Amino acid sequence: MILKSIKTLIFCSFIICVSCKDNTPENTKKTMSDNVLIQEWTGPYDGVPAFDKMSVAAVKPAMEEAMALNLAEIDSIANNEEPPTFENTIVAMERAGKPLGRVFAYYGIMSSNVSTPEFRTVQAELAPKLSDFRSKISQNEKLFKRIKTVYEDALEHPLEDQAQRVVELTYKQFEMNGANLDAEKKKRYAEINKELSSLYTDFGNNILHDEENYITYLTEDQLGGLADGFIKSAAKIATDKGEDGKYAITNTRSSIDPFLTYSTHRELRKQVWENYYSRGDNGDEFDNNEIIVQILKLRKERVGLMGYDNYAAWRLQDRMAKTPENAMDLMMAVWPASIARVQEEVQDMQTVANELGDNITIAPWDYRYYAEKVRKKKYDLDSDEVKQYLQLDKLTEAMFFVAGELFNYNFTPVPDGSVPVFQEDVKVWEVTDKDSGKHIGLWYLDPYARQGKRSGAWATTYRSSSSFDGDTNVLASNNSNFVKPAPGEAVLVSWDDAITFFHEFGHALHFFSADVKYPTLNGGVRDYTEFQSQLLERWLSTDKVINTYLVHYKTGEPIPASLVEKIKKASTFNEGFNTTEYLASALIDMKIHLADPEHMDVDTFERETLDALGMPKELPMRHRTPQFSHVFSGEGYATAYYGYMWADVLTSDAAEAFKESEGGFYDKEVAKKLVKYLFAPRNAMDPAEAYKKFRGRDAKIEALMKDRGFPIK
Repeated sequence: MILKSIKTLIFCSFIICVSCKDNTPENTKKTMSDNVLIQEWTGPYDGVPAFDKMSVAAVKPAMEEAMALNLAEIDSIANNEEPPTFENTIVAMERAGKPLGRVFAYYGIMSSNVSTPEFRTVQAELAPKLSDFRSKISQNEKLFKRIKTVYEDALEHPLEDQAQRVVELTYKQFEMNGANLDAEKKKRYAEINKELSSLYTDFGNNILHDEENYITYLTEDQLGGLADGFIKSAAKIATDKGEDGKYAITNTRSSIDPFLTYSTHRELRKQVWENYYSRGDNGDEFDNNEIIVQILKLRKERVGLMGYDNYAAWRLQDRMAKTPENAMDLMMAVWPASIARVQEEVQDMQTVANELGDNITIAPWDYRYYAEKVRKKKYDLDSDEVKQYLQLDKLTEAMFFVAGELFNYNFTPVPDGSVPVFQEDVKVWEVTDKDSGKHIGLWYLDPYARQGKRSGAWATTYRSSSSFDGDTNVLASNNSNFVKPAPGEAVLVSWDDAITFFHEFGHALHFFSADVKYPTLNGGVRDYTEFQSQLLERWLSTDKVINTYLVHYKTGEPIPASLVEKIKKASTFNEGFNTTEYLASALIDMKIHLADPEHMDVDTFERETLDALGMPKELPMRHRTPQFSHVFSGEGYATAYYGYMWADVLTSDAAEAFKESEGGFYDKEVAKKLVKYLFAPRNAMDPAEAYKKFRGRDAKIEALMKDRGFPIK
C-alpha cells in the first residue's frame, strides 16, 4: 500500500507543482518544444494528461527540457535583485516547475503501471541526471539565502497560517537537504545523492524482474483446492504468456495469497512461497543484498555530513514520532502481544493439521492454508464463501456511497474515450459536490495486475489542489493488482483485499478534500498520512455498506446476517499473523538504519535481528529486506515504515469517536469535523494539532490494542 503522490513530489516537492492553469512565464512557454509530455494539458475538465499519446521515446528529451526550464525559473528567483519577500521567493517557487510536473505525471505511469525494458533503460539513464538537477536547487546558495531571510523575518513577523506553514516547511526541507553545509560537504552530498538515485532504480528494477520471471505453471492435476474463478484467471494468464493449457501463478501478492490459502499441494505451496519471498535474494545479477549495503553506507555518510549519528535520527525529526526511540517504543509496546498471539494461532493450526492426519509441522507456506481451516473450525467462516459477496464493482459503488455520506461527493462515470487513459482497463469518474454540483476532479481506477505493473496497491495524484493562483481541480488515481477475470466472470476479492481497496480510496479522498492554498502543503507527514486511509477501512464493516453492497455475484441476494455475524466475530482472527509480519518489517527497517553497515551481510542481519526479537519461525516479514521497495527503491518510507502503526493508533482512537456518537459511523457532526480537521488541511496544519482539534485530546494506544484483540495492560 503505497503511496501517494506522483514522482514529482518524491523528487522535488519543494519546487514542482502541477496546476490546471499554466502560469509559466511567457518567455519560458515560448522556448517549450512540441514534446507531448511537456505540453500544457488540454481537453475537458480543465485539461487532462494525454496518456494515449505518451511514448518511451519522448521521456528523456521531455525530462531534460523540463529540468532546464525549471532551473531557469529557479535562477530567476535566486538572482532577483529585489529584497527577498514571501511573494517574490516562496510564492514564486510554488509557481515554478509546472512543465516538469506534467512530465513526471507520465513518468510515474510508465514507471509503475506500464513499465517496459525500454523504459527501464531510460529510467536508469535519467536517475543520475535527476539527482544532479535536485542538487542544483537544494544547493543553490543564493536561493537558500533568500529563503532563510524570508524564514527569519516570518519568525519575527508571522504571516497568515498557511503562508507561515509553507515558509517553515520550505526552509526545513532545504536545511535537511544540506543547504547549510560548506562547499566541500555540499559537493560530497550531491555525489552521494547521485549514487543513491541509481541504486534505488536498480533495486526496484531487480524486484520487477523477479516478479515477472518467477512464474509457477500448474497442470490440471495440480489445481486441488483452488476456486473456479481463480483457475479461469490463471488459465487466461498462462495462455497470454504462451503456455496454453496450463495455469499461471504469478509472483505477485494478489496471485500467491489465494494460492497459499487454498492449494492442497504442499510442495507447490512451498515453491510459490519461496519464489515470492526470495525476490531480490537469488544470488544472481538481480540480487539486491549488495545494493542495500551500499545504500545504507551512503545514507549514513550523507547524514553524517550534517552531524547526525544515523539516518533515522535525521529522517524522523519532522515526523510525528520525532525520534527513533519514540517509534521503537510504540512498536515494542505491541510486539510482545503480537508474537504471543502467533503462538496461539500456530497451536490452533497444528491441532487442525493433526486432526486431519497431516503429518507436518506448520511451516511458513502452511500458515495461510491452515489458518483458513482454523477459521472454518472456530467461526464456521469460509473465506471463499465470503468472496462470493465481494464483487469489485459493488465495492466500488460502496466506496462512492461512503464518500457521499461523509464528504458529500458524487461519482459519475465519464463516457469511454472522452478522457485519455494509458491502458484499456482504466476507467474514469467525475467527482462533484452532491448539493451544488461543483466539479471537484476526476478519479481514475486501474484495477488489474499485468506485465510491467508493479505489485501492490497505491494512490496517485496527477494534479493536486491549490488556490493561490486560482482553484485547481484534482486528478487522482487508485491502482490495484487484482487478477483479471476471464471474460464474463465477476471480479471476486478477499476480505483483506476489500479492506485494501477502501484504504487506497481513503488516500484519493484525502486528495480530493484538500483545502490548501500552496502546493507544498499537499505533501504528507509520513507517519500521519496513512491515518486517513486506514480510518476509511472501517466503513467496509458498517451495516449500511454490508446490507446494501455485499450481494451474491450470481443471485444478487444480500449477504446473510448469519455470515455477517461470523465475519464480525472473526474480526480479530489471525491478527497475530497480520501484526507480526508487518511489525517485523517495520522493526528491521528501523534497526538496519541504526546499525553500522560496514561489513554488513544483509541476510545475516535480518535473521539474527529477528531471532533476537523472538520472531516466530512459522511466518516471514511482510517485506523481506531484499524486496523492501518502500525502503530501498526510494526514501519515502525509509525508517518510516513504523508509520502505519503510528497512524493505526490514531485510526483506532478516531474510530472510537464515531462509535461513541449518536449517528455512529455516519454521524454528520463527527463527519464534518473529520473532513475539516483530518482531511482538508493536508500538511497546512501540524498533524498533532489537527488531531487534537478533532478529538479534543491526544490519541491513546488502548483503542489499538482493543481493536486487535490484544490484552491491555
